[in-house]
Amino acid sequence: MKTFLLALLLCFSAGIVAAAQDPLIPAPQKHQAPGIQPTSMTGTVSEHGEKLRFVTDQRAWNVDNPETLKGHEGHYVRVTAHVYADKDSIYITEVKMPTASESRKNDAQ
Repeated sequence: MKTFLLALLLCFSAGIVAAAQDPLIPAPQKHQAPGIQPTSMTGTVSEHGEKLRFVTDQRAWNVDNPETLKGHEGHYVRVTAHVYADKDSIYITEVKMPTASESRKNDAQ
């Protein structure tokens, strides 16, 4: 009986230690400065020389990680990105095709 209780206690302790090592809040990534939240925006992917840019109605953004936009040249897309307005650049974390209600035609209305 003591062996069973000791084994049970050992399993319970190992579970607590494993749970304590799993952080609930992910650590910031290299590209993410503290306090900068991701922003969602729509725009067109354009080629500027050999570089890809993300162009919204308000401005054109340099893209820190243009490989995320490969294959979307000329497309109207929705991106989630970290915005660095002082450098006119964004770091894109997600690219999606917009829904019908987010189309460019509806943006003009």
